[in-house]
This record gives sequence, C-alpha cells and structure tokens, in this order.
Amino acid sequence: MEKGCACSTRKVLRSEQEKKDLLVRLKRVEGQIRGIEKMVENDMYCPDILVQVSAVQSALNSFNKVLLACHIKGCVADDIRDGKDEAVDELVTLLQKLMK
Repeated sequence: MEKGCACSTRKVLRSEQEKKDLLVRLKRVEGQIRGIEKMVENDMYCPDILVQVSAVQSALNSFNKVLLACHIKGCVADDIRDGKDEAVDELVTLLQKLMK
C-alpha cells in the first residue's frame, strides 16, 4: 500500500486503495457491532455474545496491524531517512500504548 506521508502536520495522504481497504475493515467491524446489539436486544445467550465480541476485538486488532504496518513503512521510514530520529521515540511510545 503506497501513500504519501505528511506526518509533520499529523495528517497522512493515503492512496485511494489504502483508504478503501481500511474503511472496508471498519465497516465490517461496524456490522459486527450492530449484530451484537441485536443479540443483546434479543436476549441471546451470553457466551454467544461474548464470542462475537471476541471476533470484533480480533477484527480491530487486524485493523491496527495493517495501519501500524502502513505507518512504519511510510511515516516512520520517511522520517528516519530524513534524519528525524524522534520518529523512533514516537513509535516506541505508540507500541507501549497498544500493548497495555
């Protein structure tokens, strides 16, 4: 997934394909959440709901992995090439937040 990076402005210029791929993943999660809402409304069995919640968490983790890979390959790599070593510190802080 190629993209142009404008990290210094805290915005990223994503390719249309990258944006589409990320949005498809989020729409899928949104649909799963709506399904869980209906399960609760319909008094479904707790373990069945919990399995669906786990599926949503897995889908969000997958989304994060894709987005993190794009960030590292784009913004972080570009910043390192440009001599902006603070990009590594920012990445370390981000990973610490993601891994709590």
